[in-house]
Amino acid sequence: MADTVGQIARFGLAGLVNTAVGFVVIALLDPVLGLPPPLANAAGYAVGVSVGFVLNRGFVFRSRTGLPASGLRYLIAALGAFVLNQLVLHVAGVALGGGPIRHLAAQLMAMAAYSVALFFLCRLWVFHPAADSSAA
Repeated sequence: MADTVGQIARFGLAGLVNTAVGFVVIALLDPVLGLPPPLANAAGYAVGVSVGFVLNRGFVFRSRTGLPASGLRYLIAALGAFVLNQLVLHVAGVALGGGPIRHLAAQLMAMAAYSVALFFLCRLWVFHPAADSSAA
């Protein structure tokens, strides 16, 4: 139980760092430069994926899985979470309507969906101890 609480706390801290990096990119590209929300969102997550992998592998889950194996699984998990992110972004965008503040609100909802999905995918598959031992 303590390990799970620790992982959640570390994931939250790593997520703050990763989210801040991604959100700065999104906020600059969407409301400031006028890029469409899905493209701004994709760019923000593209920048954040490598930061997220490093933090999740070493700091959050303290995985010893080989880089090729965990890296590939992380990319697949991040892609799956990103598909969910885009779905939430679209639905929230339609529900909230246009305008910079509403775009950012939809972005935040999409980011939350991504984060929850990625935690469970990383914990149960990407950096799971069984994944570590099968890659050894």
